[in-house]
Amino acid sequence: MTTHGVSARLGRFGAWLNPVYSDDARTAVAIKAEALGYPTVWLGFGRACVSDLALAERILDATDTLVVGTAIVNMWTNDPGDVAASYRRIAARHGGRFLLGIGIGHPESVAGYRQPYATMANYLDRLDAGGVPPGHRILAALGPRALRLAADRTLGTHPYLVVPGHTRAARQIAGTGVIIAPEHKVVLDTDQDRARSIGRAFVCDPYLKLSNYIGSLRRCGFTDADISGGGSDRLIDALVLHGSADVIATGLRAHLDAGADHVAIQVLTSDGGGDPMPTYAQLARMLL
Repeated sequence: MTTHGVSARLGRFGAWLNPVYSDDARTAVAIKAEALGYPTVWLGFGRACVSDLALAERILDATDTLVVGTAIVNMWTNDPGDVAASYRRIAARHGGRFLLGIGIGHPESVAGYRQPYATMANYLDRLDAGGVPPGHRILAALGPRALRLAADRTLGTHPYLVVPGHTRAARQIAGTGVIIAPEHKVVLDTDQDRARSIGRAFVCDPYLKLSNYIGSLRRCGFTDADISGGGSDRLIDALVLHGSADVIATGLRAHLDAGADHVAIQVLTSDGGGDPMPTYAQLARMLL
């Protein structure tokens, strides 16, 4: 897939906004992120029914140049026909500023989860039929088969809870001309114990209980000992970068060195839903 259109607007770094924040809060953060120079924001949705894509449209309406990506629209809880209709509505007004991120979710969190590869392929068929161009959608892919599907039928992949080693393997599988845009978590805190505590609390439940993520981490060389007990220090440090802004920036750039085109930064705070903007502001001075 050649890179053009929305891919040219993504930039190197974007802001990934967790659904723990309200729609009002995420809209406000997106506006501020654009003012800081971030070219892209990603909207986490989990399992939510969001087929109207209302928050993405609201943020696009409230900004001027920002690319808005969904991260992700869950295939089990969002009808592809409804999603395609919403995409057409938004694309008619905002064109190359909207990127439809879709994903299969997890067997532990979706009733009736079955045949994930066939389900993804069928969903993409339905989006084709609904007029969503391959170059305006991106697939959350972790394993080799899903990565090849992303490369063949979408702009690329937006994997969650990954390390640069996954990015390197994804580039080898997907080849050139495919967008790889991993998410990575950060805690701006030089107190190692405090930062690890924040990261571990966020990562261990539910992510270290979900088989898709466990399999992905094992493929990246982490062991059962790393994954059990809430996550080893080695695992938490890899998944949640912490320290000063320059240390975190170096860790984020490691994805680019491994073959990523873009890195989506998710800021974690001590109280779970604290203001992420001070961290985004400091990182902007390092990265943008």
